[in-house]
Amino acid sequence: MREYELVAIISPEITEDELPQATEKIKELIERQGGKVISLDHWGRRKFAYPIKHHGEGNYVVTRLELEPGRTAELEVSLRLSEELLRHLLVRVSD
Repeated sequence: MREYELVAIISPEITEDELPQATEKIKELIERQGGKVISLDHWGRRKFAYPIKHHGEGNYVVTRLELEPGRTAELEVSLRLSEELLRHLLVRVSD
């Protein structure tokens, strides 16, 4: 298992009350691929430098996780299909 960091931008249409469910969905997607969430940090709502899918801001969530290297592509497909996510970035944490 390798360690990765996932930065996800959740749509601003998701209210503060619905945000825990959206972050739980990210956690479920990771666990469905056989991964393990180490930490999940909500950075809050921030403005973009340019519009993303017609939105000027979004909720940032940073997740550290462990996952088999061969399962990252499947996780990224699942993240792309998620309607709440505007963008995501999955990077391997260097040793």
